[in-house]
Amino acid sequence: MTAGRYVGQSVARREHRPLVTGHGRYVDDVTVAGMAHAAFVRSDVARGTITAIDVEDAQAVPGVFAVYLAADLNTVCGPIHSTLMGPNAPMPPMRALAEGDVRFVGEPVAVVVAESRAVAEDAAEMVVVEVAALPAVVDPVAALTDTENLVHPEKGTNVAQAMPDTGGPDVDAAFAGAAQVVTGRFAQSRGTNVPMEPRGLVASWEPGTGEFTAHVSSQNPHEYHAHFARVLGIDHHRVRVLTDQVGGGFGQKVFVSRDETCVAVAAKLLGRPVKWIEDRRENLIAANQARNEIVDLEVAVDDDGAMVAMKARHVEDVGAYAINSHASASGSMSNFITGPYRIGHLGFSSTSAYTNTVGRAAYRGPWLMETTAREQMVDRVARAIGMDPLEFRRRNTVTAAEFPFSMPGGVPIDRVSLTEVLDQAAEMMDYDGFRVRQAAALSEGRHLGLGISAYIEPSGIAFGALATEQANIRIDAAGKVRIMMGSGDHGQNTATTMRQLVAEYLGCDIDDVTYSQHDTTATPHGSGTAGSRTAVIFGGAAIGASKRLREKVAEIAAHLLEASPDDIEIVGSEAFVAGTPSRSVGFAEIAAAAYLAPDRLPPGVEPGLEAVHRYRPPSLFTLSNSCHMCTVEVDAATGMVTFDRYVVSEDCGPMINPTVVEGQIVGGVVQGIGTALYENMAYDPDGNPLASTFLDYVLPGAAEMPEIEIGHIESPSASEGGFKGVGEGGTIGAIACVANAVNDAIAPLGAHIDRLPMGPSEVLAAIDSAGGA
Repeated sequence: MTAGRYVGQSVARREHRPLVTGHGRYVDDVTVAGMAHAAFVRSDVARGTITAIDVEDAQAVPGVFAVYLAADLNTVCGPIHSTLMGPNAPMPPMRALAEGDVRFVGEPVAVVVAESRAVAEDAAEMVVVEVAALPAVVDPVAALTDTENLVHPEKGTNVAQAMPDTGGPDVDAAFAGAAQVVTGRFAQSRGTNVPMEPRGLVASWEPGTGEFTAHVSSQNPHEYHAHFARVLGIDHHRVRVLTDQVGGGFGQKVFVSRDETCVAVAAKLLGRPVKWIEDRRENLIAANQARNEIVDLEVAVDDDGAMVAMKARHVEDVGAYAINSHASASGSMSNFITGPYRIGHLGFSSTSAYTNTVGRAAYRGPWLMETTAREQMVDRVARAIGMDPLEFRRRNTVTAAEFPFSMPGGVPIDRVSLTEVLDQAAEMMDYDGFRVRQAAALSEGRHLGLGISAYIEPSGIAFGALATEQANIRIDAAGKVRIMMGSGDHGQNTATTMRQLVAEYLGCDIDDVTYSQHDTTATPHGSGTAGSRTAVIFGGAAIGASKRLREKVAEIAAHLLEASPDDIEIVGSEAFVAGTPSRSVGFAEIAAAAYLAPDRLPPGVEPGLEAVHRYRPPSLFTLSNSCHMCTVEVDAATGMVTFDRYVVSEDCGPMINPTVVEGQIVGGVVQGIGTALYENMAYDPDGNPLASTFLDYVLPGAAEMPEIEIGHIESPSASEGGFKGVGEGGTIGAIACVANAVNDAIAPLGAHIDRLPMGPSEVLAAIDSAGGA
């Protein structure tokens, strides 16, 4: 759509003011009268049997209210599961506290509740847990065939989930007839979401009223609401969940953790409020993680350099207790692994392994290994057949003339701009000019490299509990507008973008609009902020409700102005008769009639000014797409990688707010660069985490980041407003783009790296292995 008064404009973000002025309110800012504090006792053994727990000294510490073990909490709440998966998901039972066995370092064994956090921590250190240690299972590939050391003995295997090979005779025939077959193995290391604000909650139980209230740091407050009602055995309508500012989540705060469950149960057992604020070490060793995956790829190419078939074998590590069933990304992997390319045949298989490590959960672009592996493979194939990687992509990319094109994974490609983003990124980068510059630098002994990554992002995923969202919009008796939605904003500026949509489609002044998402008792049920669904699904709900309410406003205004509703125009919270701007009535007067003077309403019009709309997108996936290009220089003596330029051409359809969109892209790219170059949540062979502080878990900082240049292509989706999601694409595209750039830079040395991260030691090892600089 053409930019409107608000939609398409970089409207200033209202959410920032309390944050930058120090008036934001996070969970740790919440204080409740009589509040106690919780601290966890966690396993320091990766695998073993608990033989004894001595809590006597801890219980004797002055100020300690209780020390809870599995026998106290697990019997109250039972096994934990998400609402999305239900109680019958094929997963080992996950209990609040370790019961009998421990299965990863950091697993909660006991929780101490005391008058202060300091007392609780001191007492927690006095709890003695004796564990008969067993050999840990750490390597996911080895775990799949290990029949002696089982993470969950009752399962009889370490295989958490297996997706059979989807290949068949047509795939085999395509490979048999290929001019060339290229193979490659690609791996990325375990990483973690690292929200700026770790997990935390303040849980309160009122024995007198039977009501439970929790202040949480969550992306999905209504899931927390349902979870607490379920595990505490409280009627759903007696639970209340509140969120204020949420300092990031990136998938880690979509579902309720066992730690948060423990605190909620402890509050009910004690009959007093309990606060738990996770510290950074806990977040690094005990909050869920992701990304430890390996993909073996084979690609068949014909004489013209066309990719005709692909085989992919995927192995993923889901840890000991994956959040949300097996937390497998294999389904999305199989759907999208051929990406934007005209690959007609696919054979895909996937296997998930239990290991004695922290469980896997969603992390920004959970399925992104499909792009990480494929885009590195595309470069490898291009190099194998002696073709420039950009030209190779152009030859193989699906064009608009072929839409709708059915990916072999079953998803139709339509309403995307696959060739356009390639061309725009190449133009922004001055692709040909860089190749000249690269050759000149090499003659001087400098190693420059260019990386490309193209992908299709499934946003607004609309199935099951994720399929719909609702907007409730009310114009109050003073003519002001309030939007109520079940969002779980954790930094996406949802309040700003929803205000823009409502102001645009309802016709009010944006300063007259407020947005509420903080209280589950006052907002409609929602499934939170995840899967790049805000613009598509929340946006569709906001537009639909706005249109409904606008019709009623126009009908009342027409009656008050003695005009036809068809002649009413609404702008800036004023209703005008078209062509006669002097004949107008404001929202305040319309609202006064609707609430206070029903005799002034048109016959048959219901008093009040409210509208409700629940929206479901027309497609299971709303596809956005992008191309990333970056240039780097690799110091062959130190292995250091420095960025020259970073370019993104993005198509997320019409932008509600360009500044918000570009903020999402920049943040995503930074996380992708971290995965490619820095971050590694490593474990030793005994299952001990080797990165429990930011000294060991290296995050990218501002000094290492390039300026990220962004171009936009606009192809509207079929969803309301034409919007597409953009929350995860920056990360999805960045990892392979950076990996390809590094490999392009060291290719003249005969070196190559196919495992992430590509830190200085890995770069130097690859160069040394190839014979040195």
